[in-house]
Amino acid sequence: CMRLRRVSAGVGPQVEVANETNWVPLRDVLTGISTSAGPQDVERWAGDLVAFLGAPVAIHQAVGDLVLDKVPNVAEGSCVLPLDPKSFRDFMLYERHAIDAARGFVRSFKSHLLPIVSGFESITGKDFPALKPKALWHREPIYYFGNHLNFFNDGDDVPMPSYTKALDYELELGFVLARGLYNASSDQAQAAIGGFVVLNDFSARDVQLDEMRSGFGPQKSKHFANAMSSIVVTADEILPRWVSLEGYVRINDDEVAKPLTAGARWSLGEVLSHASKSERLHPGEVFGTGTLPGGSGIELGRFLEPGDFIEVGIHGLGSISNRIVEEVSS
Repeated sequence: CMRLRRVSAGVGPQVEVANETNWVPLRDVLTGISTSAGPQDVERWAGDLVAFLGAPVAIHQAVGDLVLDKVPNVAEGSCVLPLDPKSFRDFMLYERHAIDAARGFVRSFKSHLLPIVSGFESITGKDFPALKPKALWHREPIYYFGNHLNFFNDGDDVPMPSYTKALDYELELGFVLARGLYNASSDQAQAAIGGFVVLNDFSARDVQLDEMRSGFGPQKSKHFANAMSSIVVTADEILPRWVSLEGYVRINDDEVAKPLTAGARWSLGEVLSHASKSERLHPGEVFGTGTLPGGSGIELGRFLEPGDFIEVGIHGLGSISNRIVEEVSS
């Protein structure tokens, strides 16, 4: 298991690896390893976190052993996004989120229908049928493409779009490919995952409803902002227990939810295998599980406003904190 990050240093970002007390430049660790890797490999891994995730297992093991003995580093420069995503696909793995979010849409934007929904659910003890995901959700993993160029870092201010009055957060488990895939089996696909991050998929809910009904899917409701944790945890630590993690959501230091990763419809290998059908996937592409149940404001009836501090996190993985600010014209 390794925890990795990038800091701005010199001519470009440099990768650092955590030991028990602090952070150590990956280059310092790599130069202490006896390996057949050449100087070009060392230089590439030291500056490219995704490339290092794809390095041989023996290199990872050696780095993990040696970093414990390295003197902690006082980093110069600021922490930056751990990687520059090549793309961003966001799945919807959790039926409970889909149903509760749909109910939230009714409550927030179609309140005249709420007595019908509430009445049915009160009498039957079952979810209102129209709130459930459509048939395709049960047949295959569904996803949309987000804007991979608009990721915010932990600590960044996030401008609230001028066209929304219902800005929402969405806590998700994210994962990044370390190796390419094409027509991969589920096992092959899962083995290509290099590391995990925490994601916050910001959404303009009042805009989203009409966009989804257009048949083209989310557009301005989603593409303005996502956020990613600054730390990547390697797959060997998270994969064995990714369905038993506990998250949290805090707004202005008030904990409003403790979402869990349990209950996913598909495995991560299955969703990546599906995405790779007749389509090449590349190292550095980022994927999200979709919102963890209870991990969004639409479910709880609490949207964000300028001045709010939103923190989403997953215990054992990391967190993202952002302040919502007024949009400023450029």
